[in-house]
Amino acid sequence: MTMSDPLGDMLTRIRNGLHAGKVKIRVPASKHKASVLDAMVRSGYIRGYNMIDLGNNKKEIEIEAKYDSGEPAIQEIKRISRPGRRVYFGVNEVPRFYNGLGVTIVSTPKGVLVDHEAREQNVGGEILCQLF
Repeated sequence: MTMSDPLGDMLTRIRNGLHAGKVKIRVPASKHKASVLDAMVRSGYIRGYNMIDLGNNKKEIEIEAKYDSGEPAIQEIKRISRPGRRVYFGVNEVPRFYNGLGVTIVSTPKGVLVDHEAREQNVGGEILCQLF
């Protein structure tokens, strides 16, 4: 069975893993998910991730969650652009999440960037998700 929203599935697995207090969270691998996770590492919401080869041409990503005195670093994850409803913004319209305390992850022609990086590089794109 094919999955209609792999990125949404990854965000849900992260959300559920953090609520359960997991340190390591596994998701099926893809390059797009890895680029979103790179943006999450750059903004300090996760410690890092590793690609795990399962053999038989299958891979998984093991995400290392980040906690601060028992509380997860990610308090809220919101999926914005979905397969049924894509949401695009220009460079001047990229929204600030929680008045700049949270981050918006944007897929741009220059790659997957955090909102402040997209403003610095003067590009807009598809709003993938928001983190706080």
